[in-house]
Amino acid sequence: MLDGASKALFTVLAHSGTLKKAASRYGMRRPNSFARRFIAGEEIAEAIAAARALEARGFQHSLDLLGESVASLSGADAATRGYLRVVDAIVEAGVGRNISLKLTQLGLDVDKASTIDNLRRILDRAEPAGFFVRIDMENSPYTEVTLEVFETMWQQGYREAGIVLQSALYRSEKDLARINALGARIRLVKGAYNEPKSVAYQKKEDVDAAYVRMTKTLLTEGHSPAIATHDPAMIDLAKSWAREHAIAPDRFEFQMLYGIRRDLQARLLADGYRVRVYVPFGREWFPYFMRRLGERPANIAFVLRGITGEK
Repeated sequence: MLDGASKALFTVLAHSGTLKKAASRYGMRRPNSFARRFIAGEEIAEAIAAARALEARGFQHSLDLLGESVASLSGADAATRGYLRVVDAIVEAGVGRNISLKLTQLGLDVDKASTIDNLRRILDRAEPAGFFVRIDMENSPYTEVTLEVFETMWQQGYREAGIVLQSALYRSEKDLARINALGARIRLVKGAYNEPKSVAYQKKEDVDAAYVRMTKTLLTEGHSPAIATHDPAMIDLAKSWAREHAIAPDRFEFQMLYGIRRDLQARLLADGYRVRVYVPFGREWFPYFMRRLGERPANIAFVLRGITGEK
């Protein structure tokens, strides 16, 4: 986990047009290019191929059409139609029916009501076809409105949807109780955004301590919880707590990101745990990729070689 200054740097880099242009030139062009370590590809066919490969090994997955911070209603409509095409392609391909999305992708920066309408369009196509839709959590200015949109859909009867909470935020333990009371499914993460000390823990040990508390609550009181982490200590804690409280492995799942700690993913699967891999894809991959890089700074040299075209 990076300190605040380092996270801030990667946040700035994620919005650099020059760097994005260079990365787009090299990042996806070669089969073994740097970005393909974390991104399945730019097209849905590539994501489906990755999903099939995961299923062949026994993993579950969730496909994530990357995109965020859409600045117009027309852009939000285009993103919504893109997700509808993804739903149709998944059905046609016959792979697992699980997707995730961000609300700023559907227009949250433009108009909340339109965002709800766009989300409803996706759920109306996805739920009857047997999909589960995870609404990702973005940085703290969007936390409350994301929860409000989710609760609106839940109250309207959409039950095959879930939400994400970040242990780095002070408020998240209360939000956990709020969502648990609905009976909805929660994905617990530490949080990848650079957040101010007014709303978030700044020390790794504090983020970890909150993650531990929330994991215990989710496992004993949650509804099909998802423990999303690549941290072996957090995983061991979850396994131990589940054993001590006679919580069967099929009552929860571990979730990890595509291309990260594949060795750990394989060990968990071999030990009989459910493991779901988030498979991101799409042309708007650069901001996501920079957040992943910010979480794993050891990859910086590897990435810089890719951006400059070096082998």
